[in-house]
This record gives sequence, structure tokens and C-alpha cells, in this order.
Amino acid sequence: MAETSGAEHSETGERAVRRRLPPDERRRQIVDGAVAFFADVGIEGATRDLARRLGITQSLLFNYFATKEELVEAVYARVYLDRLSPDWPERLQDRSTPLRARLLAFYTEYSELIFQYEWMRIFMFSGLAGAALNRRYLDHLGKVILGPLLAELAESARSGPPPTMEDIWNLHGGIVYIGIRQHIYRMPCPDDPSVAITHAVDRFLYAFGLEAPSGAAAGVTASAARR
Repeated sequence: MAETSGAEHSETGERAVRRRLPPDERRRQIVDGAVAFFADVGIEGATRDLARRLGITQSLLFNYFATKEELVEAVYARVYLDRLSPDWPERLQDRSTPLRARLLAFYTEYSELIFQYEWMRIFMFSGLAGAALNRRYLDHLGKVILGPLLAELAESARSGPPPTMEDIWNLHGGIVYIGIRQHIYRMPCPDDPSVAITHAVDRFLYAFGLEAPSGAAAGVTASAARR
């Protein structure tokens, strides 16, 4: 009987382990691995290198995802769409809760989900590569979250012109930038982002004459006077 080399034993055992994984579990493993891989090397990373990192063959990877584009779509859904809570639009429009409390609840939860290495780096890599992932996400975010929020802000406006969508993007971008500083620029960031988020929301509300508690408004006014 012909002897089998150690490498052949290893390869055979590896194939057996791969076959034992249920398809759903294997698919999750590939998507999870792709999320970490693209966060490290960029969206243009080669599937051959991804397969090597996962310890599987490239052909097995393509058994689950016919093309790299299909795999990237799965990564997009996992990292971006799956992190948008379906009840956020409803909660943002629930006028039984004060507007400030709604904004703080949303941005506190949202920041916890996106201030992550994978989210930030894939988003940046996608933009630099000219991929459509981040543009699609921002369009979706604008329609599902920021559009309804704009309507609530307009409804709550007490005097003067209400905020525009550009104003809301400025608030949103300033909050997201906390995570960018941490995961892209590797700069010091607040230990507790909720404090910076609270200040940003209060400054925004005060600037447009919207709902703001007297303490927060007084603090903003005093700060402005000192400047």
C-alpha cells in the first residue's frame, strides 16, 4: 500500500473538516472572514488571499459566492445594513419622547455600532477604491434615518429657519468623525463618546432654537460668550 505523506494527511483532514461544516455555518465563516480581511487590506483585496487566510480553497469560496462582487454585497449587508435597527425611524418620530432624548438615544446606539474597526476601515477603503458601498449606505441612511429626522426637526422649530439636510449631515458627520479619528487616524479619542455626542446634539439644538434643556442651553450660551 502506498504511503501517504504528512502534507497529504493534513490536506485530507482539512478537507474533511471543511465538509463537516453545515453550509450556513460555512457561509457565515466566509463572510466574517471577509469582513476582517477587507478591513485590514481594503476592498480590493484578492479572494485568493482571503481563501488562504480562511484556510480554504478559492474554489470552495466560490461555491458559496459566485463572484467577488456577490461576496462584497454580503459584507455590505453584514457591516452596514444589519447594524441599522429597524425601529430607529419609528423611535425618532415618537413625539411622546422629547426631541433631545430621541437624538441622544439614536446617536448613542448608532455610535456603539459603528465605532468599530471593521465598519470604519471598510467604509474608508470603499470610498478610496471608488466602490459604491459607502455611497449606497449614505443614500439609504439619508432616506431611512436622516430624512425622517429632518421632518421632526422642522416640526419642532420654534423660530427662524429650520435646519436643512446639510445641517443634519454636519451634525452626523461630526459625530462619526470621532470613530474616524480612532480607527483611521489612530488619534486620541474620548474615553466616553457619549459626552462628546451630548455636547454636539445640544449645540445643534441650541443653534437652531430647537428643544434644549435650560442647563445645556445656558452652557452653550456661556461658551459662546467666552469666545
